[in-house]
Amino acid sequence: MTTSALFSPLTLGDVTFRNRLWVAPMCQYSCEDRDGVPTDWHLVNLGGMARGGAGLVMAEATAVTPEGRISPWDTGIWNSTQADAWARIVRFIHGQGAKAGVQLAHAGRKASTYRSWSGHGAVPHDDGGWTPQAPSALAFRGLAYPEELNHAGIAAVVTSFREAALRAVAAGFDVLEIHAAHGYLLHEFLSPLSNQRDDEYGDSLENRARLLLDIVRAMREVAPSQAIFVRFSATDWMEPEGWTVQDTVIVSEWVKDAGADLIDVSSGGNVPDAKIAVGPGYQVAFATEVKERAHVPVSAVGLITDPHLAEHIVAAGQADAVMAGREFMRDPHFALRAAHELGVDVDYWPSQYDRGTFADRP
Repeated sequence: MTTSALFSPLTLGDVTFRNRLWVAPMCQYSCEDRDGVPTDWHLVNLGGMARGGAGLVMAEATAVTPEGRISPWDTGIWNSTQADAWARIVRFIHGQGAKAGVQLAHAGRKASTYRSWSGHGAVPHDDGGWTPQAPSALAFRGLAYPEELNHAGIAAVVTSFREAALRAVAAGFDVLEIHAAHGYLLHEFLSPLSNQRDDEYGDSLENRARLLLDIVRAMREVAPSQAIFVRFSATDWMEPEGWTVQDTVIVSEWVKDAGADLIDVSSGGNVPDAKIAVGPGYQVAFATEVKERAHVPVSAVGLITDPHLAEHIVAAGQADAVMAGREFMRDPHFALRAAHELGVDVDYWPSQYDRGTFADRP
């Protein structure tokens, strides 16, 4: 059988992953009781991908506060009931040999919106919506105007991430990812397109990164053994006036020094007018630049659906791991299929599925 970079182990701190083909966080908008508690849907969805051979299964953007949800149907981890429900899911993921991660998030000015099959735009207060929060009172086009966070509100955000990290550790998660991408709260603080503050949280790059760095340090204090990832949008696709790849490189170095183990490199999401040329692996070059210039492990994302492309990305040193989203939705056993297509013999086919392996047999 073939030797594979994609199917080689990777160790980050105290956490070792069985391979480098990982499940990206994908919002499911499926908490039908609007209470943030993950359900059987989340167990089956995430558990199927763990059973399907992924090295890491990352749970969706999970809010650290009720007002940090993208929609009323999002998962949360701001209370113990939610954490207990997550623990059941984590146990199943571990039982399949995969590592379990959770993306801790605050949606900022993009909060309180409808899921696509329930409505459009902002959810009004009389339908369970709320006033979003943001670094500046600038609305994302088509959504509600947010409330500008004061200093007490900013301090509360740090506390919320810290307490969410404690609950995630108690639930058994191996990886805690801080969502600082896609136009949500931490990205809003980072980008000059959404942050027009003139205090210690605005203007200079150091000031705009202050909240994120405070969160990384706070989480590292309470999660000494977990791997901490930070997801960045490498660019707003509005250079030079927006957030840039150069900014991402610099702040990646800072979060590494603050305790982060890996940078998860995506792009866009902060402004609706960005012109983005998409295609297979279209964001990989950003990940490579961060890896080479910030000297930090990175994962690559972005329409990576071909096992041979994923193998090339890791084998060529363009990224340390690959995250796939839509392909795992289409095929929860994408990792096992990728191993077969690459000619790699893996020993974690579920025993119950032995007759369904790709081996030639009657």
